[in-house]
This record gives sequence, C-alpha cells and structure tokens, in this order.
Amino acid sequence: MSEPRYSMPSRLIHWVMALLILLTIPAGMVMVQPGLDRGLQNTLFIFHKNIGVALLALVVLRAAWRLGHPAPPLPATVPGWQARIAGLSHMALYALMVTLPVAGYVRVKAGGFPIETLDALGIPSLVPRSDALAEVAKTIHYGAGLAIVAVLAAHIGAALFHGIVKRDGVFSRIWPPVGGKGR
Repeated sequence: MSEPRYSMPSRLIHWVMALLILLTIPAGMVMVQPGLDRGLQNTLFIFHKNIGVALLALVVLRAAWRLGHPAPPLPATVPGWQARIAGLSHMALYALMVTLPVAGYVRVKAGGFPIETLDALGIPSLVPRSDALAEVAKTIHYGAGLAIVAVLAAHIGAALFHGIVKRDGVFSRIWPPVGGKGR
C-alpha cells in the first residue's frame, strides 16, 4: 500500500505558491540593482508587489485549508529528529510567508507607493505614510527574504534527498501537484 498523501488542493496550492515564490525571489533581487533599465525595473516592482499580495492571500487560504485537512503522517522510517526539524522548518516557512508580504506591504504603502491590484480594488492603505516606518519594514522584508532563501534551500534539499536518495515516500506525499489520490 502506498503512503498517505496530501489532498489534491493542498498539493496544488503548495506548487502554485512554490512557483510564485521562486519567481519573486530573483525578481526582488534584480529590481533593486543599480543601473537597471527603468522599464524593466518598474515591471519587476509591479510583478513583485502584486505577486506578494497573491501569495499572502494564498498562504491564508492554505493555512485555513490545512486546519481541516492536516498533513498526512510521515512514513514510520523517518527518524524523530528529522520529523522535528521538518515541523520547525514548515513553521518557519509559514511565518516567513506571512512576514514577507506584510513587511513588503508596509514598506510600499508607508513609502507612498502603489500596489496596483489593491489600488484597483479600491482598498485603502492600512498604514500611514511614514519614511521611518517604510525603512523599518524594508529592513524586515530584506532580512526575511534572506531567511526564506535559507529555509527554502534546506526544504528543497530535504525534499530531493527523500525523493531521489531515500525514496521513502516523503516527497511523493506532495508530488505530483494534481491528480492521483490524496486524502
């Protein structure tokens, strides 16, 4: 019998978020480079801000879905210390997936800049215009960005280890993103 898997909606949200996060990281790194073509820079800023809004909505949806659809158990062959590290890394990822867009939102709105999607929907700014607040949020966003790169590297490394080396069913709980039977 195969190991229990995440439900199809859980897998789909996971992989959509993974793709969007892996696209926003290089966009965020490139968009702040000095001497970058202004048109490309503006495009990357708009992409980064608006995908950040989508990611925050998706992480809220994902967390809500997870409340009613808990993760399937890890295979019995996974040592306890690995299970604890996996749990901590998942908590760190969730915390960072909330911190990054919130800090980004505060940085942009406190800095007096638009977030095109929210502005088009008529959603007013939730923070006052403040250069000092924008700078604090910018620092938090930058630090959280570095942290998520590190945690993602560990997460992807562990997934590849379990999927390619161990072949113990850990990776197959979340792959493929659609199809197959999940619980």
